[in-house]
Amino acid sequence: MMGMLGHTFVSLVDNIMVGQLGTAELAAVSLGNSFIFVAMSLGIGFSTAITPLIAESDSSKAYASGKSSFKHGLFLCIVLGLLLFGMLLLAKPLMYVMKQPEEVVVLALPYLDLVAFSMVPLIIFQAFKQFSDGLSLTKYPMYATIVSNVINIVLNYLLIFGKFGFPEMGIVGAALGTLISRAVMVLYIWYILRKREKSKYYVTDLDFFKLKWIELKKIFNLGIPSAMQMFFEVAIFTGAIWLSGTLGKNPQAANQIALNLSSMTFMVATGFSVAAMIRVGNQKGLKNYIDLRRIAKSIFLLGSIFAFVFALLFLALHEVLPQIYVDLDDPSNAIDNAEVMKIASTLLIAGAVFQISDSIQVITLGALRGLQDVKIPTLITFLAYWVIGFPISYYLGKEENLASLGIWIGLLAGLTSAAILLYIRFDYITKRLILQQK
Repeated sequence: MMGMLGHTFVSLVDNIMVGQLGTAELAAVSLGNSFIFVAMSLGIGFSTAITPLIAESDSSKAYASGKSSFKHGLFLCIVLGLLLFGMLLLAKPLMYVMKQPEEVVVLALPYLDLVAFSMVPLIIFQAFKQFSDGLSLTKYPMYATIVSNVINIVLNYLLIFGKFGFPEMGIVGAALGTLISRAVMVLYIWYILRKREKSKYYVTDLDFFKLKWIELKKIFNLGIPSAMQMFFEVAIFTGAIWLSGTLGKNPQAANQIALNLSSMTFMVATGFSVAAMIRVGNQKGLKNYIDLRRIAKSIFLLGSIFAFVFALLFLALHEVLPQIYVDLDDPSNAIDNAEVMKIASTLLIAGAVFQISDSIQVITLGALRGLQDVKIPTLITFLAYWVIGFPISYYLGKEENLASLGIWIGLLAGLTSAAILLYIRFDYITKRLILQQK
């Protein structure tokens, strides 16, 4: 959980600090990050292919196979990180045709340049993280993200506001802090894993000039559907950001606040998802399907309990939490800040409602990835988010209908549909595996 929260905490710090500059700057970070989230979803989703392969190799003591999976997975993640960086640069002109506020686009473009480049170290880190998770060494990625976030906070303070003689760079300073902290994160996790007895065999003496097509194909076939699963979900939230932008800078800033807070709780659920992927992968390697099903259901239950607690917190604090993102004492932005607060507090009520659905769908996806079942879940996520969820968001999100709240009702519909259908899929597969074994 802490490892996954680390990625979102970078965004949280950026949003809180940039929010002190004004609503236009906060909306610009929201717009820039909407592109980043799409790229990040593809990279993180693809890298999850490494975890079940390592977990299965670890439980069956097939160490050479595990090292091969990591080497080929790391190579593909390096290539993917470079491709995503290039794609983000090519996608920048889209900002001008998305009916976003002009002042927001002008601020977002230089921010996106630097954060786009940070995709390269981020996706490389993800390869190391997913490998480490597969060995059940989950604390080392956590350490790396903690170090990275401390560096990001310090650099943000120095570079956004120009403290202690550093240049005052505004939101570009936030982007530079993110880039540097993510580069350090990669170096730190590589250093720590090569020093540990259990992991050093895997991460040393990697010869990228000796790659096997069959291994690349295996990871590619697992990674692409996993990437698309995460892409379909993140893309609908990105669509929500863009739809909010058509309503104005204040609804967009409010949407970013609610989305950022929801992302924090989502990463807790994603931590459970990784745990499900590891443990299900272990049991798959042992061919112990009864325990596999029991373990997965235990994680589903635990994740649902956490989600219920977060839902209660969102309901209780829906008017308080948005206050950390804006400067209520700023007289020049008082009217804008008041509107942002009002919209964000309403969206957090909707966010509270979909906590449980969001938790169940992502944890179930993790369990299915542990089973290396990725193709049908990819279709399910597409149907849930883009056939059911997004049309509702688009229709209800118009200003003459429910505006920002309507957008989030569509998100709720998509997440709930995904949770139900993915659980049915997991239930069917595990029952079939148990029957076949008998």
